[in-house]
Amino acid sequence: MAPRQKSSIEPEKALRASTPKEIQATLWKAADKLRGSIDAAQYKEFVLGLIFLKYVSDAFEERRNELAKELTEDGISEDQIGDFLEDRDEYTAARVFWVPETARWSWIAANAESQGVGELLDEAMDAVMRENAALTGVLPKIFNRDSVDQKRLAELVDLIDDVPFGDTEGRTSQDMLSEVYEYFLGNFARAEGRRGGEFFTPPSVVRLIVEILEPYEGRMYDPACGSGGMLVQAAKFIEPHQGAGHKADIAVYGQELNERTWRLARMNLTIHGIDGDLAARWGDTFADDKHPDLRADFVMATPPFNIKDWARDESDARWKYGVPPRNNANYAWLQHVVAKLSDQGTAAVVLANGSTSSARGAEREIRRAMVEADLVACMVALPAHLFQTTQIPTTLWLLAKDKSSQDRKGLTDRRGHILFIDARGTGTMDSRIERVLTDVDLARIANIYHAWRGTASARAEGLAYADEPGLCVSTDLATVREHGHDLAPGRYVGAPKTATQPLRELQARSSPLMRDLYAIFE
Repeated sequence: MAPRQKSSIEPEKALRASTPKEIQATLWKAADKLRGSIDAAQYKEFVLGLIFLKYVSDAFEERRNELAKELTEDGISEDQIGDFLEDRDEYTAARVFWVPETARWSWIAANAESQGVGELLDEAMDAVMRENAALTGVLPKIFNRDSVDQKRLAELVDLIDDVPFGDTEGRTSQDMLSEVYEYFLGNFARAEGRRGGEFFTPPSVVRLIVEILEPYEGRMYDPACGSGGMLVQAAKFIEPHQGAGHKADIAVYGQELNERTWRLARMNLTIHGIDGDLAARWGDTFADDKHPDLRADFVMATPPFNIKDWARDESDARWKYGVPPRNNANYAWLQHVVAKLSDQGTAAVVLANGSTSSARGAEREIRRAMVEADLVACMVALPAHLFQTTQIPTTLWLLAKDKSSQDRKGLTDRRGHILFIDARGTGTMDSRIERVLTDVDLARIANIYHAWRGTASARAEGLAYADEPGLCVSTDLATVREHGHDLAPGRYVGAPKTATQPLRELQARSSPLMRDLYAIFE
């Protein structure tokens, strides 16, 4: 076989890339050159499908090398070793996907120029799905099309083959590829603008939800999971707190409406080593609940804001607190989430600010009923510009089925009270249009909630809750009733103590007319 021609996408830059950020940027620049020759709606699947194939292939090769070493150490002959290396059970027992020879990345890269890369990739995707039932219908077969620039595709395969994924800052190839996958998801969301919000929640918002909920063990559910970022972050949260061996302590469930996004989510969970149940296919959470009997310990969601076209059934048993209006699904999401909670479950849902104080009859009555049922634990007003896809201000709702001490958990009894946090002044602008919550912001907001609730982590750190004007206040339900069950945090927390100067100081520095005005208000 003639040696293949090397890529013209400057492979030397890929080889020089030594940090995760450099590798990610190099790959993104190379992949972006294919954009014009691919249907925009399929571009995400196209590029992320390549990364996924590289991931499963690398995982297979890593297991193959481990197996060869084990067999050699056990004194197995070379002839027998060859048979064992092609034994499917040796891989599936180690929770590694079986990859047929012609679907392995090394084989594809070696034959890309001579046999047609698009055809090889489509056949590889089909073979991997055929050999692994868990991936049935997940991988894209869109590479061998007339509209796809096969030369650029071959160059991209070359480049991915050249990048030193497994030799960067002590990380494995699989670690690096999972980070590349996340990086690409974020870039796709930015590139697609408003439509990007359909599959991607900003990482700092995801981290805030996970840091507050502290999902160490139990069942976790996202009813509008998009590309699966929330579920991935929740599973990743466990490792630094409980250890990598405890990742299986969380059972992950999700549902997604869009077929292509559902595929991305399935790949995202897999590439992060998470056995999640996203159902056998995509579906509308309201019209076709894929997990009807699920009762979750944690529910987290950033559903589409203010959607008007939704599958509304007035007789739905989920509408325990009132039938949501036809022209807005915000309170349908909230009630669906409550219906999914276990007896001591907790949920975090990000919605548009209008949900906190809507005066529409149905929404006002549902909000009143939920408050009176003592389901609302905490409301967090979030800063603007967190979501690239919309400028709508947002609020994080924290709902709890049981706000008591819960006996063995030793929590602070918060029945009949709601915590309000005004975090609109937090975050820093990461770009001209995007704000992110820093580690300090995340810790501060989460610690306020943990201290108020008296969680184990708060007790371990010696945190004690106290109201702080302008930031947080714990309010009883009687006060919320006085405000017409309005749940906007700004209505309750007041102004910071340092927000104004002493009146006398201002008077001394003012004109005679202004001094007369100040005197009126003394």
